[in-house]
Amino acid sequence: MEDYGVLSEKERNWSMICHLSAFASYFFPFGGIIGPLICWFSKRDESVWINLNGRNALNFNLSILLYSVLAIPLCFIIIGIPIILALATLKVICIIIASIKASKGQLFRYPLTIPFLQ
Repeated sequence: MEDYGVLSEKERNWSMICHLSAFASYFFPFGGIIGPLICWFSKRDESVWINLNGRNALNFNLSILLYSVLAIPLCFIIIGIPIILALATLKVICIIIASIKASKGQLFRYPLTIPFLQ
């Protein structure tokens, strides 16, 4: 485990917001991408911790979007419906876990994430 030093409350809160901003997808299209992207771009230069969490949140949400788009054609043969439901459930659970861990200063690695941003 890497050491990120002593994290301030501001760093932990902004990291948590980077993860929670993905819930914007329930309010407007592509909010799950735009929310973390705005948080990450606005604060990534202030802290390595915020940069890491924002990048992880963005990579996860881009991965879920890609998997969902790929599952849509499978809905015509029924198998896509449970895949999309499983992805939606995974997204909610992982975002909540990642937010809690970020607020405690712990790193959470999202499952099934494609590292689009390094």
